Amino acid sequence: MGKGEVTRAAIISEALSQAVVGGLEGLTLGVLASSLKLSKSGLFAHFKSKEALQLAVLETAIDRFTRKVVVPALPKPEGVARLGMLFGNYLDWIRRGDGSGGCLFVTVAQEVDDRPGPVRDLLVESQTKWRGVLGQCVADAIKAKTFRADADPNQIVFEMVGIALSFQHSLKLFGDKRARLLGDRAFARLIEDNRVLQ
Repeated sequence: MGKGEVTRAAIISEALSQAVVGGLEGLTLGVLASSLKLSKSGLFAHFKSKEALQLAVLETAIDRFTRKVVVPALPKPEGVARLGMLFGNYLDWIRRGDGSGGCLFVTVAQEVDDRPGPVRDLLVESQTKWRGVLGQCVADAIKAKTFRADADPNQIVFEMVGIALSFQHSLKLFGDKRARLLGDRAFARLIEDNRVLQ
């Protein structure tokens, strides 16, 4: 990796840490350059616009999410086992984020949910893929007759994401030490509600 690539990676990493706390809109080239001991022009040489930096940060977060949340669950058997590991990894991601704690996707969703543009498009694409991964696990559980035939993948995914967002709210806003326990219980109940009765 050349010096330019190393500098670019350092800029993205620092910007990601700052964005988890202050959002992508809160990123300023001046503050970022100062924290990295770079000149504004040096930083601008790597990212010609704030939007280019925002997209690079979001792409990096998506890549890290895939490596930390999705990939480790793939060796698990299809269906409920994989779904459970994905959910546990998801809560771990929300708790840890990228070193500074918190989930960039939740932060950015609040910023761009009603503002069209490339950043919103990339976020929607990534979150649609994530929901698709979860939905496929539910479909696999239905096919394996672990979940009821009438289980609704969209509803289950909706509730899983809702539990995760509630977990973030309880953990980050209220500092609730029982947030993980409550999230795990809610997920277990969701699974049991959709299991085939033996």
